[in-house]
Amino acid sequence: MTKQKIKWKRAIPIYIMALPTLIYLIINNYIPMFGMIIAFKNLDFKVGILKSEWIGLENFKFLFRTKDAWTITRNTLLYNLVFIVLGIVIGVGIAICLNEIRSRIRLKIYQSIILIPYLMSWVVISYLVYSVLAVDTGFVNKSILEPLNVGAVNWYMQPKYWPVILTVLNIWKSMGFTSVMYYSSIIGIQTEIFEAAKIDGATHTQQIRYITLPLLKPTIITLALLNLGHIFNSDFGLFYQIPKNSGLLYSTTRTLDVYVYNALMNNNDYAMSSAASVYQSVVGFATLMIANGIIRKVNNENALF
Repeated sequence: MTKQKIKWKRAIPIYIMALPTLIYLIINNYIPMFGMIIAFKNLDFKVGILKSEWIGLENFKFLFRTKDAWTITRNTLLYNLVFIVLGIVIGVGIAICLNEIRSRIRLKIYQSIILIPYLMSWVVISYLVYSVLAVDTGFVNKSILEPLNVGAVNWYMQPKYWPVILTVLNIWKSMGFTSVMYYSSIIGIQTEIFEAAKIDGATHTQQIRYITLPLLKPTIITLALLNLGHIFNSDFGLFYQIPKNSGLLYSTTRTLDVYVYNALMNNNDYAMSSAASVYQSVVGFATLMIANGIIRKVNNENALF
């Protein structure tokens, strides 16, 4: 029996284990891509997708015709940029703090606590936020502002507060998962490197600065690039459920996803919604390719491909 046949037989169990995931990936991610053609057609359910009239880029025009096009684009981009930057800084900081905990019991407790928000639905969180920000019964107005003789704030009518509120909620919810990703990279660093640094007289801060952070750079770049691929997408639950889709807050809370959802609910135009999804995917892919190309030129080892 040749060596190639032996290797193939050894690989069969691995392929069998991967088969359910591959099937799910094909059904959930690749087959639905056929629906992209809806974005270029005047969809008529009577004749079906394939026989509907081909209208080219007409469905894409609604994204740019509206007077709010600049606002929703600005909100989507700026929020995502802030989320990416703060996600890296705070995620790495929490991961370093977790690495400093020597008690395994405390470590598991802290990891569980910071992961709880990540496992919560935005619907549940929206009710928690409302209980804090409600005008008449909210915790902030009744328990903080009222004892200080400060007038109650109608948070759901004041757009200026919501960039901070949404940013804090996003970081609070996502940091558990992000920090665990960075923490797994930190514990993978060989302990001999830190021991050698201690022998050379490096302080704890210097070990973090000159060992931990540089060795975390590949993970940071990889996660940043993956997030850049979704820079034109937004977390629908965060931007729709939390502000209660209040029209008074649209200037600071409405993103592309929320705008498309509202347009779909009002007009029932599936082709326009599909066009928006295609637009997000294409621009996100282009952004990812450009960012990866820049990184490849600076340091080829840190590029995704």
